[in-house]
Amino acid sequence: MKVLLTILGFVSLGFAVLGVFLPVLPTTPLLLLAAALFLRGNRHWYEWLMNHHKFGPYISNFVVHKAIPARVKAVSVTMVWLTLLNCTIFVAEHWAFRTFFIILAAAITIHILSYKTLK
Repeated sequence: MKVLLTILGFVSLGFAVLGVFLPVLPTTPLLLLAAALFLRGNRHWYEWLMNHHKFGPYISNFVVHKAIPARVKAVSVTMVWLTLLNCTIFVAEHWAFRTFFIILAAAITIHILSYKTLK
């Protein structure tokens, strides 16, 4: 079971890393999932993740403060809108898909902004 949890932790971590570049993938929840899976599956990888120079503070700040740094909020919202507007203008041909992309961007923005801003 520990091997399965560790493998799932790496899968979650991989998707979290992709989420850094693809705004529709939620980075924070996937990092939190990876941390929880590593905690139960392999303490070594949990410690590595929590001590990682980029991901560690991101996870611990969110767990402790339930907040997102202002810069991360700004970059996330900007990337969501750039990506989904690109899809709306250049990819979607039907009005229903265009509407869906705009609603999705608005929903993601509301979700991100609903968290406190970490000072």
